[in-house]
Amino acid sequence: MIGGDEALPSGTWRVHRGGAGRPLLALHGFTGGGAEFGPLTQRVGAAWIAPDLPGHGGTTAPATFTAAVDDLARLVGAPTFDLLGYSLGGRVALALAAAHPHRVRRLVLVGASPGLASLGERARRRGVDAERAAQVEAAGVADFLAAWQAQPLIATQARVDAPTRDVMRAVRAGHTAAGLAASLRGMGTGAMPPLWDALAHVSCPTLLVAGAEDPKFLAIAQRMFERLPRAEVWPVPGAGHCAHLEAPARFAERLGAFLADD
Repeated sequence: MIGGDEALPSGTWRVHRGGAGRPLLALHGFTGGGAEFGPLTQRVGAAWIAPDLPGHGGTTAPATFTAAVDDLARLVGAPTFDLLGYSLGGRVALALAAAHPHRVRRLVLVGASPGLASLGERARRRGVDAERAAQVEAAGVADFLAAWQAQPLIATQARVDAPTRDVMRAVRAGHTAAGLAASLRGMGTGAMPPLWDALAHVSCPTLLVAGAEDPKFLAIAQRMFERLPRAEVWPVPGAGHCAHLEAPARFAERLGAFLADD
């Protein structure tokens, strides 16, 4: 994939592009970057568009859900496109699909959530994310990431293959404390508008992916399945939260087949 800066009225986006075919917008998770999809582009044929989300890498656009959704719709350009999102990127992808239902042809969500339904839950989570933002500002990116990656939810990334881990390390080296803090405050789960009620209006075929070893997000996927009109749930054997990179061959095969269906 080739990365480059693309200017929009809100700011500059660093966008990684590669491949050919139908456009596929791919959105990474918190502390990740668009370049992490590079290994998958070699397995799945599509015109990949993988931006660094606000607060990450070379993107300087504001870290808010509303701004991100509007900008991403502009970045793709094509009238319709396929959409893939992981974790934070999955929440943004779902918001994009809800805001532009006629543009998203097929939707793939990996370890994703429609947000927190109650005001109390969102307020508590905003408090947690504010504490994390203060931690990254005080400790710096390296120390914060060491603690972040030690969490059980993230620790399963240790099974990611060595070449992809090298890409992930390079991506994280480009982050700033200010950027990650802004993402936590503006795009954390507590800041996200809840989308549970919007699921009924996401009419495109949707693949809900969760690692079989990620029970929290597998349960969320099952709850989403009950509300989405055209969804299926895929528990990925031998994978945790980062299923698309922990089991890349299995994921690429299923993704390719799902996107190939008319």
